[in-house]
Amino acid sequence: MRIAISGASGFLGQALSRHLSAEHEVIALVRRPATSTLERRWDPEAGFVESLGFSDIDAVINLSGAGIADKRWTEDRRRELLSSRVQATRTLAGLIAHEERPTVFLSGSAVGVYGSTGDAEIDESAPHGSGFLADVCRQWEDAALGAGEGVRTVLLRTGLPLDRAGGFLGKQMPLFALGLGGQIGDGQHWLPWISLADYVAAVAHLLTSDVAGPVNLSAPNPVRNAEFTEELGRVLHRPVKLPVPLPALRLMFGDQLVDEALLASNRMIPKALLDSGFVFAHPELPEGLTAALHR
Repeated sequence: MRIAISGASGFLGQALSRHLSAEHEVIALVRRPATSTLERRWDPEAGFVESLGFSDIDAVINLSGAGIADKRWTEDRRRELLSSRVQATRTLAGLIAHEERPTVFLSGSAVGVYGSTGDAEIDESAPHGSGFLADVCRQWEDAALGAGEGVRTVLLRTGLPLDRAGGFLGKQMPLFALGLGGQIGDGQHWLPWISLADYVAAVAHLLTSDVAGPVNLSAPNPVRNAEFTEELGRVLHRPVKLPVPLPALRLMFGDQLVDEALLASNRMIPKALLDSGFVFAHPELPEGLTAALHR
């Protein structure tokens, strides 16, 4: 297949591009002038992709979006988090809708679509939640559906991909390596983790399966933050006795980001993936962390 990826330079985009390039031709959508035949310049605001557009593309994977927990959520940052997802997705969906190809659109979303759901197990049938992140995800997904009925559109409701090089785990590694890591708050909120290897394998699986609609991208065995912290300390041979002080987090990031992103509880189950026959290489946290830390 010839696959176009937006957000190919990000943490997930780089890993996915490497994985897919072994069997497919991957075209990175870039905002600067293209420097090779494996890049195409695009402008989400102006609504175009240079060269052949998508006329020769079989599938589009959309991973555009500013980092959710990278900065404090000021008014300007909230607008950026929303617009960087919705505008880019709306542009891609509109371009796809006006071409005979591509026929597959895999568009990013996140576990945040459910809000914080406590101890309840949630699969793809769970309703949208409330709050800023849930609203961002709802608009993000609605924009993707603009690709049209003739396009198999998959909404990638991604949990927490684990790899030492970035994302949720990468941000914690410096503290844990120094023996300063710890659980967040009381540690009782659920984490919908997935190994990076399983994430890229799942997306590759979804490219050629017949699955459409929302898909939870997380391992089948979510864990509480306290269990995650203990297991990470064990694998790294570091103490994890001191919890991260919530007042310090709230001072640094603000209440809304802490409550909706860092303390959100989601016992997410990947029902659609399992029903489609996908087999996880790392269904349990110990093997998932080992893979993340020693690849």
